[in-house]
Amino acid sequence: MDIIPAIDIINGQCVRLSAGDFARQTTYDADPVAVAQRFADAGLRRLHLVDLDGARAGHPVNLAVLEAIAQHTALDIDAGGGIQSDEALAQVLNAGAAHATAGSLAVRSPATVQQWLNQHGAGTIFIGADFKGDRILINAWAEQSPATLHGFISDFLAVGAMTFICTDIGKDGLLQGPSLATYRDLVRQFPLAQFVASGGVTTVNDLELLREAGMHGAIIGKALYEGTIRLPDLLPFL
Repeated sequence: MDIIPAIDIINGQCVRLSAGDFARQTTYDADPVAVAQRFADAGLRRLHLVDLDGARAGHPVNLAVLEAIAQHTALDIDAGGGIQSDEALAQVLNAGAAHATAGSLAVRSPATVQQWLNQHGAGTIFIGADFKGDRILINAWAEQSPATLHGFISDFLAVGAMTFICTDIGKDGLLQGPSLATYRDLVRQFPLAQFVASGGVTTVNDLELLREAGMHGAIIGKALYEGTIRLPDLLPFL
């Protein structure tokens, strides 16, 4: 199982939200490049980078941060937030992301994301399934879409998607544990998909349970910043 630290960016700084609420924001570091370098120095190989300003604006805002992290580390970066056009996708990939995550656009314009999958491949285009209950949330988690989690995943598997970053917004940033029952159900129902768990990961035991559940990856955010998981704790997973 891949261990993937998260860096969320607002105004060029490293922050975390609670349950996707922009009014409940904690700033942890003014230098996200230094944070990324610490992750790389600890032996981590991947990074989940979210442009929260971009998610609200509908286009990438913090491309300079992405570019600097790509230049100063060898981390394999998946970038999300505001990737809602061909131009935005090109900007993110050109800035150094190895993967781009399509979330809101995958709900609003699935044909566009299908075209990206055909053009760039399922190894480059990840699908962001931000959910609360059984519904997909869009527009920086401010709007509940008609799409259900299982239906959304089924539809994109059918057109060639492979990797799904599944974020339980109701748990994200709350340090209350991940949605194990949901993830186990997804793995059972869609055995060919690669699921990355996001939201609520709090302890090393959470990681062990996610690995046992068959998750392809686990994203860790606030737990690393608050110290409930320390970087040395991750060595057995690397």
